[in-house]
Amino acid sequence: MRRMRSEVITVRTGSRPTVLDITAEAERFVSGQGDGLLHVFVPHATAGLAIIETGAGSDDDLLRAIDDLLPTDDRWRHRHGSPGHGRDHVLPAFVPPYATLPVLDGRLQLGTWQSVCLVDPNGDNPSRQVRFSFLPG
Repeated sequence: MRRMRSEVITVRTGSRPTVLDITAEAERFVSGQGDGLLHVFVPHATAGLAIIETGAGSDDDLLRAIDDLLPTDDRWRHRHGSPGHGRDHVLPAFVPPYATLPVLDGRLQLGTWQSVCLVDPNGDNPSRQVRFSFLPG
């Protein structure tokens, strides 16, 4: 019987909103694992995961779109933390804290320009955990 394999890594996101590419870490985790599914989960109430292009401005565009959609102003009822922090708690409804990806022959099956990215608008928490879980096929 094949069993699910799981591991938690810690990544540094810093004190400013960020989109952090974690594709290399995900690829290392599934390397040599054969066929199956990789589930990536961020166990935080103020962070999410996105499969997007990075390096060509899309990561900055995503942060700008989050700011446009969820401004850091005083409209939020959730008020602890930095000003506007309540919007960070709404983020996972728009950028979910999980993603599931196909793996074939130990390799992620991402499109040419796709990357697995941690989206963290919350500068109050400079480091985050990410759980990788591989379910063999």
